[in-house]
Amino acid sequence: MQRKIYIIKEKMNNNRPLIAHICIFLACAFWGLMAPLGKDAMTHGITGLDMVSFRVAGGALLFWITSFFTTREHVPTKDKLMLIGAGIFGLVCNQCCYTVGLSITSPINSSVVTTSMPIFAMILSAIILKEPITGKKALGVLFGCTGAVALVMSSASAASDKVGDIRGDLLCMAAQLSFALYLALFSKLVRKYSVITVNKWMFTWASLIILPFTLSHVTSIEFGAVPTQTWLETGFVVFFGTYLGYILMMVGQSTLRPTVVGVYNYVQPAVSVTVSILTGMGVMTLQKGIAILLVCLGVWLVIKSKSKADMEREKAKEQVAADTQSTKE
Repeated sequence: MQRKIYIIKEKMNNNRPLIAHICIFLACAFWGLMAPLGKDAMTHGITGLDMVSFRVAGGALLFWITSFFTTREHVPTKDKLMLIGAGIFGLVCNQCCYTVGLSITSPINSSVVTTSMPIFAMILSAIILKEPITGKKALGVLFGCTGAVALVMSSASAASDKVGDIRGDLLCMAAQLSFALYLALFSKLVRKYSVITVNKWMFTWASLIILPFTLSHVTSIEFGAVPTQTWLETGFVVFFGTYLGYILMMVGQSTLRPTVVGVYNYVQPAVSVTVSILTGMGVMTLQKGIAILLVCLGVWLVIKSKSKADMEREKAKEQVAADTQSTKE
């Protein structure tokens, strides 16, 4: 019996990278669908501040409910304070800047701006975590960025609200910088505690910071006048784009490097375009096909690039080989 359990655990450990990649892909797929749905909701009855409030409060509620059905973990005060920082960079700044930015700019512009996050993640990981910027990694980020921008711009001509707003664009960019900082600074917390524990405290702190400033705005909503479709779109943003999205993202984050997590951001426009084609709302063109291939190639190159740990292992092997050779001589 113990041998069977050991074999199962070994298989799960061997499959961890694959599971992590699938989780990150699904999270980015949800986020790719969230932009147009969230934008539509914020033009039919609710504002950006309302959406931010629903996301942090809904996320906190869902994670607390989930925590009652999972193993309870003790979090010392030092780590709770760290989780405040994670909540500020990963949620407060990220969601406030992105959601409010999206409400005053176009989905096209916001999608283009989100391509900056992997670049921020690569640079900050090099500065903070000392992760090397290899040629393969830089080329992967470049290919992914080119493909994502090409995909977004291929849809711009068909967009009715293609004219954006520089204020919204800058807010969306600030959101990407904030999330890249979160990935570089707080990855250790995700590896130390369960996904539910980390999210529970992050969303709790985010709610305590945001809601005192937005609660009066939310209570002034004429709930009966808001269309049913808006509530369904908001429900998607809260449950899939926030609750499930953050669970999946952190499962991946606990295994993968920040740069790899960041480069999956390029999947978002690819998913949006693919879904629009499959549902008949868009058509496949040569430009879109090439752009999707560039995104896939970019993600693959970053995944295959060497990490700091890989380089240290290679250096250690070379040192052992050199020592062995000198001993023989």
